[in-house]
Amino acid sequence: MYIMTNRSKTLYTGVTSDLQRRVYEHKQGIGGAFTKKYLTTRLIFYEDTNDVQIALLREKQIKGRLRSKKIDLVESMNPEWAYLSEAWYDTKIDPSHRSG
Repeated sequence: MYIMTNRSKTLYTGVTSDLQRRVYEHKQGIGGAFTKKYLTTRLIFYEDTNDVQIALLREKQIKGRLRSKKIDLVESMNPEWAYLSEAWYDTKIDPSHRSG
């Protein structure tokens, strides 16, 4: 489960089995209409689990919250709203081509 944002601090909550790939897709504008429209390219929060059902329930729980509660959640773990994926990519390498 993860939360992305943009320059205007619009929040997008999603679930993925490959966070690094999915963040790359956000950065490339690949994905749903919301991602394309709002350019949510900055990872500011994520929770890791190996249980898909838990991740989906958590996503639903967070999506149902007021914006202020989502902000509280982000700031509880990332008070500076640091972009957590900035060091993940060599801009010349597509992560879908990484080994492993």
